[in-house]
Amino acid sequence: MSAAVCASAPEVLTRIAEPDVHLAIWQAGRSGRLDWLEALDHAGISDLSFPCALTDLEREIGEGLAEAGYPKGAKTEALSQLMADLCRRFAAIMGCAEVKVRLEVIRTDACRKFHADYVPARLITTLAGPGTQWIEVDAITQGEPEEIHQMRAGDVGLFKGRLLAPEPAILHRSVPLSALGGTRLLLVLDPLGVGEGIR
Repeated sequence: MSAAVCASAPEVLTRIAEPDVHLAIWQAGRSGRLDWLEALDHAGISDLSFPCALTDLEREIGEGLAEAGYPKGAKTEALSQLMADLCRRFAAIMGCAEVKVRLEVIRTDACRKFHADYVPARLITTLAGPGTQWIEVDAITQGEPEEIHQMRAGDVGLFKGRLLAPEPAILHRSVPLSALGGTRLLLVLDPLGVGEGIR
C-alpha cells in the first residue's frame, strides 16, 4: 500500500491525519489566473518569509506581496487569494491559528537531496517552474529510488514531517535546476503553535 494519496479534490489533504499516509497531493494544477507567474521577472522579486495569523490573512499577504515587488492589480490579487485559501485549509488540518508563509524564488540546487523536514507537516506547492519531486522509501533499492515522482505546477502536496513520522515513508526534494536551467517559484506553509497531532 502506498504512503501517498492523490486526488483532484482538496479534501484529499485531510487524509494526512491517517497513520499510514505520509503525503497527500491535491492535484489542483495551476489556475489560468496564475499563468503570468511563468513570465514574471524574478530578478525584481524578493523572497517572503513571515508568520501569518488567520485573523489577518488578506492584509498580511497583500502587504507582503507588495513589499516583495509583485505587480499591483488583479494578477497579484489572484495570487493572494490562493495563498490565503491554502493557509486556511492547512491551518484547519493542523489545528493552528497561525502559519509561517514562505514564498521563494529558487535559482539553485538547494535541497537537492531527498529528505523529510523536521516539522509536524509541511504544505508545498510550486507556482512556476518544475514541481517538487518525491519518492517512496520502500521503493529504494541499492541506494537508488525505483521511481521518482514529480508534482505539477499548481499541485498541492501536504508532507508529513519527522516530528509526526520519525521514520518517514516519503522523501522529497527540489528539482535539480542545474540540469534544467530556469527558476522555480515555491510556496511553503509550516504550522505555528501546533501540538503533536493533526486534526
